[in-house]
Amino acid sequence: MDKLGIDLHLDVGEPRARSIESALREAVTTGRLPAGTRLPGTRSLAEDLGIARGTVVAAYAQLAAEGWLVGETGSGTRVADVTLPRAPRDTPVRHVIDLRPGRPDLSLFPHGQWSAAMRRSLAAADAAGLDYGDPAGSRALREAVATYVSRARGVRAEASAVVITSGFTHALAVLARALRGSGTIATEDPGLAHHRRLIHDAGPETAPLRVGPDGADPADIPARAGAVLLTPAHQHPRGVVLSRAARAGFVAWARDRDGYVIEDDYDGEFRYGKQPVGALQALDPDRVIFAGSTSKTLAPGLRLGWLVVPRRLRIPVLDALSATGATVGVPGQLALADLLDRGDYDRHVRRAREHYRKRRTELAARLASVTEVPLDGVPAGLHALLPLASAKEERRLVDAGLGAGVQLAGVHAAGYWHSARGGKAGLIIGYATPPQHAWRPALDALTEVLRGAAITPW
Repeated sequence: MDKLGIDLHLDVGEPRARSIESALREAVTTGRLPAGTRLPGTRSLAEDLGIARGTVVAAYAQLAAEGWLVGETGSGTRVADVTLPRAPRDTPVRHVIDLRPGRPDLSLFPHGQWSAAMRRSLAAADAAGLDYGDPAGSRALREAVATYVSRARGVRAEASAVVITSGFTHALAVLARALRGSGTIATEDPGLAHHRRLIHDAGPETAPLRVGPDGADPADIPARAGAVLLTPAHQHPRGVVLSRAARAGFVAWARDRDGYVIEDDYDGEFRYGKQPVGALQALDPDRVIFAGSTSKTLAPGLRLGWLVVPRRLRIPVLDALSATGATVGVPGQLALADLLDRGDYDRHVRRAREHYRKRRTELAARLASVTEVPLDGVPAGLHALLPLASAKEERRLVDAGLGAGVQLAGVHAAGYWHSARGGKAGLIIGYATPPQHAWRPALDALTEVLRGAAITPW
């Protein structure tokens, strides 16, 4: 009796045997059925297709005779190892060095620790823990996050204030939805265009906040604003730190206006020259929403982030979260809670911090060979901004980089400025992105692209 029970989709017409042969050949040649794939037994496939078994036997036999299939005693029928013709390529594939910002060195990901945490947490989880559960996230992770951000980032948090999200992008979409009707959301200028689009898609309008050497300026907040989005520890992309006076100004505005500050702490753990800057949220937990994630510390593909939400906003945030229908998978939450509780997350961050500190130091030293203009901002995070003389020069260097196999991001090219006319130009160099073996070649290639560039301070 055939016990394979393997599902296989085939479009079968008339005559049946020839149609089966044709459908299987097509599935093999297109790669839908790769070499070694085990096919259903003749009896089960005949039952699935509603045809006589002899018709399937005849089709298999013909394809075996042509070399498409092989039959092994006790192992059933498999797709043969057929060498298929490949479409010619017009140009050879070129290795590209990626120096765009936004991602850590993924070769640092702690595979062993993550796998062990996944095994331990799933082994300890009961059946109820794998149900839909609380939309705010698993209790274990919310407690672990509250402990971590309080200890490592100076946040005033308790587990009941923590909401687990699928990274910061998801968190911002939820917050923009929860704040709909509260007014405009002011965002840093320059700042990520993607964040402005997320806010617009949820309903609110955005307004620019000029960013200077001391960070965003609270004097720029428009009267119609109900919230502001800031990266106070390490402004993206300039890399400056929000000054003490500006921090106090934003918190005072939020209290007076009955508004909120969204604190995007996207790389707050990575400060190299001094101690990490503490969270703005500690100045007023009722007015500042703290947001963090594992996208820069571990890997963006984990899709794990968190919000520490003021009490008055918790129901609107949970309502918006439910409306999006995008909650975070339980296994990943439990594994991260395990890493945090055991201290493995902290140990990984410390190792990564030293790794990126060395890279930024090497980047600054190498750039000193082509310009006397320093990188903008403080030594921190996973990217640095190199000021340029003009948008024209920026475009020239981005294009020259592509020609040399180096992907670069520009302040104008990536749409960081609110206005189409924009402001000053610069390259945003993601020095964390290349894997370790590619870092030195990346530095060499970048140096060659920048030789003779028009670089000027911001």
